[in-house]
Amino acid sequence: MHLPRTLLPAALGLGLAVTALGAGPAAASDPAPVSEVTAERLAQYAGSGEEAAANRAFFEAVLDSVAEKRAANPGAQAVTVTYDASGAPTFSQQIANSASIWNSAVSNVKLQEGSAADFDYREGNDPRGSYASTDGHGNGYIFLDYAQNQQYDSTRVTTHETGHVLGLPDHYEGPCSELMSGGGPGPSCTNAQPDANERARVDQLWANGLAKALEKVS
Repeated sequence: MHLPRTLLPAALGLGLAVTALGAGPAAASDPAPVSEVTAERLAQYAGSGEEAAANRAFFEAVLDSVAEKRAANPGAQAVTVTYDASGAPTFSQQIANSASIWNSAVSNVKLQEGSAADFDYREGNDPRGSYASTDGHGNGYIFLDYAQNQQYDSTRVTTHETGHVLGLPDHYEGPCSELMSGGGPGPSCTNAQPDANERARVDQLWANGLAKALEKVS
């Protein structure tokens, strides 16, 4: 979730306070070093071509991972995306809520915590805020930033970032009723539910996208 420029100084200041007060757990993972970030695609920059490419890359990486497992178990009835939340213990409830929200909102794909995960969640402090990232080689994760999750509704942040896994791009110009408007409407927006268009788009993406991904691994 991208922070509007006018809010970045406050968020950065809050990030320093969180570190100083030890609000984040000592065992929290740090964001990827700069040398690694350059090789990753981050769903972070509002309205840029790079951001759109990052969103698409993450979605395709998860699709490929799910397709490989589906090809190995063709009898599976449901399309399930598996996640690992062990790297973000502070946000375990928000992650569970996010999965429940999406599972109730769409029918062509389900989120489930488990082993052999298609993506994972991580937590820590990062001036870029929370983001979805992929290295372009089938590995993806969602990073949840402490400061941003204090400034904004944490369940909305988590559910928004999970929306990238399911194929949705950011739309910061949208109203609070749009989940993928992210931080655009400001911290007062606490809506964590995708709207009708977002729900329909996810179902469409997984109906069409998985079929194509299965063709590649069959």
